[in-house]
Amino acid sequence: MIKKTLLFTAVSAAIVLSNGASADKFKNNNSFNFKAIDSSANAADWDPATPWKLPKGYTQTVVSDETALNIYDGGRDDWHDMNTVNETGPMAGRFMYRTHELRYPDNQPEGGSVSVVDLKTGETSILTQDPGYNALDGIRWSPWGSIVFAEETTGGRLLEIELNDDLKTAKAIHDRPAVGRLAHEGIDFDADGNVYVVDEHRGRSVGCDGVVPCGGGVYKFVPQTYGDLSTGSLYVLKVTGPDGTGQGEWVGPIDAENARIAGTTAGGQSYQRPEDLEVIDGVLYVAITEGPRDENNIEFYEGRVISVDLDSMQVNNFVKPDVNVAVEIGKPGDAGFQTGFDSVDNLAEAPNGDLVMIEDNKPSDIWFASTETNTFGASKHVKLFASLTDPGAEGTGIYFSPLDPKTLYVNIQHSEADDGDGTWEITRQGRGHWKNRDRKDD
Repeated sequence: MIKKTLLFTAVSAAIVLSNGASADKFKNNNSFNFKAIDSSANAADWDPATPWKLPKGYTQTVVSDETALNIYDGGRDDWHDMNTVNETGPMAGRFMYRTHELRYPDNQPEGGSVSVVDLKTGETSILTQDPGYNALDGIRWSPWGSIVFAEETTGGRLLEIELNDDLKTAKAIHDRPAVGRLAHEGIDFDADGNVYVVDEHRGRSVGCDGVVPCGGGVYKFVPQTYGDLSTGSLYVLKVTGPDGTGQGEWVGPIDAENARIAGTTAGGQSYQRPEDLEVIDGVLYVAITEGPRDENNIEFYEGRVISVDLDSMQVNNFVKPDVNVAVEIGKPGDAGFQTGFDSVDNLAEAPNGDLVMIEDNKPSDIWFASTETNTFGASKHVKLFASLTDPGAEGTGIYFSPLDPKTLYVNIQHSEADDGDGTWEITRQGRGHWKNRDRKDD
């Protein structure tokens, strides 16, 4: 396995600063200030010690991988998926929490897991594990200081962890069915404590029991009491306009126990595999990983990101191939290859308010999009930041801690390297990582 001492490396390439709205949650609103790399990475250039093709001036290193905690041994990947840290409280930013996307029965009998990494000491441990957890995916730190995480399977659960004072062990874990039984992935909150989730389903090609479109919706949960996810009302996004854009509204309340069917019955918009979402300055961004398909099962376009203005409820195509970003053609190394946007998956908020996007694709690219838009609601600046060379892997779980705006965290999942799944940090040179800073709460 790769030695940690070999992993601090700067990788040269080319890339650009995207201008965007400020992000209040970051104390320091410095952007990553990069110059766009010239193209996606070629798997022929894979070096397990430096798997990311990066702009000049950035380093990459492992935070914690299967050498620190090998949850599923015997050659089974740990499937690191999404990341968050304790964003509030006296030790804010010190602990990273990660879901591991077990899919039954691949890693039984252990079951799915949530792990925790002490970013100061490097200690990594299992926070919770259960044979009943299946395809754990989305994870967020709640505004009231708990962790919410969810299952990506049909009818999956959203669960909430109350932490002990050490922030490394669980006091209690609660199922929150009122938020909706769905194929959960993305989770985010607004300033009022409302929860936004998606149904990760091919609503426009698979549908429900032969009925198309069905499922693949975007949902809003309004708790009866702020900070209490046990009771409240679930709504689904309805859109009047072409291709899931136009004027939107939240319709409901709907039956949370049967949220996919109930949402469709209420008039909810079906998308083609929505995966993640992010709220930035009153706008909800949703990654739609696939485009609708024609009669030959060919995508009309390679996925997109939509934006939902939570005030006006206008829904627009924010990033879409052949609109404000290139279409990907072929693979790196192929004749006629063209770098482009394909199968967008996870989203994150950059320190300057840009939207960060990573692809569920090989090669897995990371893009930044300015929230400055044209008259049609599309981002004015979409730039390629990084690309993964690991030939068998995808990147996932992109995340900026509010306490460390110079570091982008990202996971590598199902790596070609033995025990290669793990969490990496990509850091702009010239400033130390959070774990190297002097802190009063040590």
